[in-house]
Amino acid sequence: MAVKEKKIGFAKRLPSSAVFSIASTVGALLFTSFILWMAGAQPGLTFEKILAGAFGDSVKIANGLVVWVPLSLTAGALIITFTAGLWNLGIEGQIMLGAIAATGTLRVLQNSLLSPVLIILFACLMGMVGGALWAALTGILRLFGGVSEIFAGVGLNFVATALSLWLIFDPWKRPGVGSMSGTEPFDERLWLATIPGYRLSLWSLVLVVVVFIGLFILLKKTRFGIQIKAIGKNLEAARLMGIQTRKQMMAAMLLCGGLAGLAGALQVVAVYHRLIPSISSGYGFLAMLVAMLANNNLMLALLVAYLFAILNIGGIQLPIVLHLDSTLSGVLQTALVLFFLIMNGVKQHLTERKERNRHAE
Repeated sequence: MAVKEKKIGFAKRLPSSAVFSIASTVGALLFTSFILWMAGAQPGLTFEKILAGAFGDSVKIANGLVVWVPLSLTAGALIITFTAGLWNLGIEGQIMLGAIAATGTLRVLQNSLLSPVLIILFACLMGMVGGALWAALTGILRLFGGVSEIFAGVGLNFVATALSLWLIFDPWKRPGVGSMSGTEPFDERLWLATIPGYRLSLWSLVLVVVVFIGLFILLKKTRFGIQIKAIGKNLEAARLMGIQTRKQMMAAMLLCGGLAGLAGALQVVAVYHRLIPSISSGYGFLAMLVAMLANNNLMLALLVAYLFAILNIGGIQLPIVLHLDSTLSGVLQTALVLFFLIMNGVKQHLTERKERNRHAE
């Protein structure tokens, strides 16, 4: 009997979520340190160089924020579909279609009488439309064709990549040459204003803040947010409650695609000023890790996205300074998510054991 009481007492004193998060982070750092040690590198020095690469000067700090903008927007977009129980792995293609739509709009309107501000706004709007329509294809295949959104999305990513390459090397190629560097850069008047001497646009930062405030209200304070949460928890139960599950799931896909398309459009108007083959920069897949590590928490997603942006920028220093592969920063990012999932499983197991013990009382 005494043993049973001891078990119940332990279960009642479960560690908080913060403790599990700290344990996940420590585990990821130890795992990455072991990998670095196996590679013959000094873990402490490696982490120091990553931080120096991210915070060494104002330009590096600004570059971290340049990465943070599309990563945050895409992570916020994925939180919508994750909440609805949809794994939108087609997010990369939606970023690309947003960039393609924005580029096409700028090409059509660059010689028009419209003001540059209106042209940029219209390009961003069309980028959102392009991303939303591409996401709609995945949604249609999932909701009406019975095709998993995972397979549909991944397949459409390849199509989006092929489409961007075709445009860059054929109809939109630079005069007299087809180059992997992308299409002809747009005139500077069609660039989103940046801080002098930096690649960072304050307008992009403001846009991220506005979008996340809107997402918080949408997911926490509206009927739509409550309904897609119910759908994500139990699709059949939500249907029995009278929720139009297909309609709301399609709306979630459209919103996600729209924000991903906006991220792609900003890559065109604020960063590269042209369409390039790697315009998505892998932010879609990286944003999945962000959303998972943030546990679909919007405010936490902003912080995790910044952490990942720091690792991305700081990792550039590794081949230069320590002759290590820059993908080691990706190992740390993946390890963070892996250990979070492990600790989340441990937490769930302890919680279930607590419930069993409580009922046994």
